[in-house]
Amino acid sequence: MGFMTDPVPPSGDVRMRGFARRSTVAETLAWLDRQTRPLPEETVPLAEAAGRVLARDVVSPTDVPHFVRAMMDGLAVRAADTLGASPYNRLVLEVTGESLPGRPFAGHVGPVQAVRIMTGAPLPDGADSVLPAELTEIGAETGRALAVGEVSPEKHIGRVGEDIAAGSVVLRAGRVLRPQDVGVLSSIGTAQVPVIRRPRVRIVVTGDELLPAGSPPLAGTCKIPDANGPMLVALVARDGGLPEQPGIVPDRPEAILEAMRTEADVVIVSGGSSVGAEDHAPALLAREGQLAIHGIAMRPSSPTGMGLLDGRLVFLLPGNPVSCLAAYDFFAGRAIRVLGGRSPEWPYRRVRAPLARKAVSVVGRLDYLRVRLVEGRVEPLAIGGASLLSSTSRADGFVVIPPDSEGYPPATEVDVYLYDV
Repeated sequence: MGFMTDPVPPSGDVRMRGFARRSTVAETLAWLDRQTRPLPEETVPLAEAAGRVLARDVVSPTDVPHFVRAMMDGLAVRAADTLGASPYNRLVLEVTGESLPGRPFAGHVGPVQAVRIMTGAPLPDGADSVLPAELTEIGAETGRALAVGEVSPEKHIGRVGEDIAAGSVVLRAGRVLRPQDVGVLSSIGTAQVPVIRRPRVRIVVTGDELLPAGSPPLAGTCKIPDANGPMLVALVARDGGLPEQPGIVPDRPEAILEAMRTEADVVIVSGGSSVGAEDHAPALLAREGQLAIHGIAMRPSSPTGMGLLDGRLVFLLPGNPVSCLAAYDFFAGRAIRVLGGRSPEWPYRRVRAPLARKAVSVVGRLDYLRVRLVEGRVEPLAIGGASLLSSTSRADGFVVIPPDSEGYPPATEVDVYLYDV
């Protein structure tokens, strides 16, 4: 099926009329991927680089290490002077000084001479190896040591550029920097790191029935605490975005539009995305911008919409919490990850296991099936029940049933996407 360029009425107002046609998930993703590309780069201090996405390849300007250094405590020696040394054939060495990290020995190691050396200290001129401390004995006379074992040339030393060679690519663009990567950047003298700018995401939660997140439900009223707001804030942060939420927005067109107009890179509207009388967001987006998609052939999350406002991506997510989560994961999260330079794919670990019982679906609709893993088998929990957010907490993950399937019989091997990242 080709991409549908005009899936909604020109006015975008389908309130109380229903969807004339639902876009497929594939069509929706095709439109979305055409709108998204990584944001420009910015420079951040090294201390703030962990978890950020590298914007450019990093080439080392120096060798690491940039000097020959000891890899063990002991004596810096000429290997030839230890040849034949053993506990039964102790060889005398003249100790002429010491080399410590940051305080190298300034002299030269000549024949039958040695310099006390610590791990990480520069190897003195003239020496070619380190005789470990356990192969030495301090002689009775000051300035003398005994070799009770032998070493070969270049033994127990770190060579110039052994870790990183000057001119080599240390880290590639697109890498999400880990703590050890930051350590590597520091080792080559990188104080400022080029990274992809993190997308700013305005989260607009609408609903006159909502209380602020974390509020206790009010007895005798139909008011409920906002669950989608804190969930979306956490999801956006997980995907590398910078969430901002102005608070709960009343179900009034002018208030919703005002909240949607922002300097952020992405707008997510939670609630008011369907075809009810109070679902204002789709008509507002169609009137003030472009409503490219409204209504998707998937369950849950079929009332999802998306488009552009002032050149910014806008996602209209259902108010039902499970629908909101699924729509975010399929669409908004994908866009945020791409804008921030990350992989568009889900950050979930995937395992394959057999179904404990059948999973039923309908041809023509993609289903997001919440599941548990019980003794190595996949136990379906729910496809429906879009308002039952606790089902996602009870679930270990989800299974995607594609639109060309009526479901799976028991014992079918399926891919499970685990919620734990």
